[in-house]
Amino acid sequence: MPNPFTDNNTRILAIASGKGGVGKSSVTTNLAVALARRGAKVAAVDADVWGFSMPRMLGVHEGPQVVDPDSERPLMVPPSAHGVSLISMGFFAREDQPVVWRGPMLHKALEQFLTDVEWGTPDFLIVDMPPGTGDVSLSIAQFLPRAEVVVVTTPQPAAQKVAQRAAFMAKKVNLAVVGVIENMSWFRADDGKAYELFGAGGGQELAEALEVPLLGQVPLVPALREGGDDGNPIVVADPQNEASVAFAAIAERIAVDLAPKRIYRPALRIT
Repeated sequence: MPNPFTDNNTRILAIASGKGGVGKSSVTTNLAVALARRGAKVAAVDADVWGFSMPRMLGVHEGPQVVDPDSERPLMVPPSAHGVSLISMGFFAREDQPVVWRGPMLHKALEQFLTDVEWGTPDFLIVDMPPGTGDVSLSIAQFLPRAEVVVVTTPQPAAQKVAQRAAFMAKKVNLAVVGVIENMSWFRADDGKAYELFGAGGGQELAEALEVPLLGQVPLVPALREGGDDGNPIVVADPQNEASVAFAAIAERIAVDLAPKRIYRPALRIT
């Protein structure tokens, strides 16, 4: 079936990490909503098929609707919340049900997420990648060869070194790594002081090693976790929170600073 993202102008952002536990899905969810709040049309694929969490984080409680189920190729209309349309394994499996699939089944599921869904033409397709460098990452590289990879890490050196593997894997399959987001950068206590609980500098070191920009640093904020559990992302629940401000700034950098440059050739004229 044709891939709707092969030839259109949708920018595809694959949010990746080398390991779990760095808050990648929280970053993906809030970044998607922050882009939508800028006025962009945003779609998201929760490709973390083993650890799907975006339906809960976005507050999506209804699954996709099937259009013309008796046709040869019925399409699903994805549900949306906070300006983000979403497809996820979470719509097809209970939260407590493990997905025990081998590579070919995962590959087919991801293909259907892209080709059997009525996406329209979003400005951004955000893909929440699973941790590591396995089958799903390879399938995404095949289905979405124009994807721009954003690597999420925490400040600690151990996480930074593992995240580097995800970036090197992306480069091996010819995906462009465009930036790094450092999560859990500090915790601001009641005294107003920022405490670097997980060390400092890991995001910047990773960005320099990959020769890409550090797109931003997101603090460790209890409301960020609470918003993920309640389906009310912090960028919506508390736009003035320093974590929300950080996500808004990252969204602006991606939408503006990293936007593809238009090339104008003065020799070409319409007559």
